[in-house]
Amino acid sequence: MPKLLTSSQMRAAERAAIESGFVTGLELMERAGRGVVEAVFETWPDLAAGSGRAVVLCGPGNNGGDGFVVARILKEWGWVVDLFLLGDPEKLPADARANYERWCAMGSCHALSDDALDAYAAARSDTVLAVDALFGTGLTRPVAGLPRTMRKFGQWKASQSEGGCPRVVCVDIPSGLCADSGRRLVSEGFAPEDCAASANLTVTFHTAKPGHYLAEGPECCGRVSVVDIGLPALSVEETPDDRPSVLLDPKNLPDLQKSAFDHKYGHGHALILTGDTGKTGAARLAARGALRVGAGLVTLGVPPAALQEVASQVTAVMIEQIEGADGLAIALRDQRLNALCLGPGLGLDRARSLVPVALESGRATVLDADALSAFAEDPASLMAILHENCVLTPHGGEFARLFPDISAKLSVRPKDGPAFSKVDAVREAAGRAGCVVLFKGPDTVIAGPDGQCSIHSAHYDRAAPWLATAGAGDVLAGYLTGLLARGLHPLKAAETAVWLHVECARAFGPGLIAEDLPEQLPGVLKRLQI
Repeated sequence: MPKLLTSSQMRAAERAAIESGFVTGLELMERAGRGVVEAVFETWPDLAAGSGRAVVLCGPGNNGGDGFVVARILKEWGWVVDLFLLGDPEKLPADARANYERWCAMGSCHALSDDALDAYAAARSDTVLAVDALFGTGLTRPVAGLPRTMRKFGQWKASQSEGGCPRVVCVDIPSGLCADSGRRLVSEGFAPEDCAASANLTVTFHTAKPGHYLAEGPECCGRVSVVDIGLPALSVEETPDDRPSVLLDPKNLPDLQKSAFDHKYGHGHALILTGDTGKTGAARLAARGALRVGAGLVTLGVPPAALQEVASQVTAVMIEQIEGADGLAIALRDQRLNALCLGPGLGLDRARSLVPVALESGRATVLDADALSAFAEDPASLMAILHENCVLTPHGGEFARLFPDISAKLSVRPKDGPAFSKVDAVREAAGRAGCVVLFKGPDTVIAGPDGQCSIHSAHYDRAAPWLATAGAGDVLAGYLTGLLARGLHPLKAAETAVWLHVECARAFGPGLIAEDLPEQLPGVLKRLQI
């Protein structure tokens, strides 16, 4: 799966290549600038068909150096280019200074301020491209003193559907956005949206960065294009703190096809516990998901009062009466039950009674919804009984109840970078829990206790806004349980379930309700050929 390098890992890759003599800093800067122009023309072929007017905003570091290259190449292409520089050109790094001088031999350089950009925008309504090369992945502080400039990028981007405004491209990362966390670095006294640029296109180099996919990153980036600048692969020390996160990729999904020689028990038997009367729908959704994803058998464990309700709603899913802890212990004597799901619609009291028994069995177990909230008053008691075959699937509120101190760090609006990220949070939570944690959201993050971490961002070409519907999370829990029943490792099962969940939503589209998700799986699996 594609690695997502943090800003420090990216700097290490560049430094290693330069120090080895593989490439020079000037060569990397030239490749980056040319890559930006090529990505712009590929994204907007109408801009490549002729020439126009562009404004390029350069910052005081190497990101600004990339901007000088962009300006020079556009000028050579026949464009009219207006360039603004933030800061003193005498203080530019050596490579950026060299490209500044190359630019000055062919064009003018104006001092950047909010007022200067406002005046330019008012006078130059024929500008068709604006390039943000102010601050890149190495930014560690807010973009102080430029709130109107940041707001201008957002206004231009928002007005694209109306025409008459330049298209905005950001070099590497929108200025003001933390490349590691996807969070805006906020200056005191300013609204967050005035502290980072907002683009139609973001062009980054070598690999995408976590911030392109996390938190506010997708909102600011518009779309992301990754340009190869010829760096060799970086060997990163494999430790929980330094290991790069990865972006989920369908090429790495496991083979879920069934052999002609298998029987149903060869694909596992999942047990999903329901709540009481009137609260069984969530577990039934999970059961349908587990069956569709390929579990050989799925049984719903139902309290006596709800048996008739559930029996009238299911066919292929089986039913077993399970009232309390003793009833679950008796059911688990059946060693063929190899994956458990507790939480969807379970009820807090029932969860507090059943979860310890389920965990004591050592079976692969999904804890979702009420099975997590039931321990909000004493999360340490849950942490003490978890094991490595568990997967926790909290949304934001449930994560805050289980890991209040970690959640508090994530909720603080950052002023400095690199900011605490959702990746940091989930890795810390998984280490504490000793099992896989799947933190749901548009930017879902999955981590194991050994530091392995993957991101699934339902943005860009993976956007699935229709998943914001009641019961969608219950189906996800069912997919995950079914995959565990089929013998997948908890981390791989979580990654696969998340990918399939979004793919099913994208296959159905607008109007989706939770019941539709499992019914999309046959078509999705056939199309993916897994």
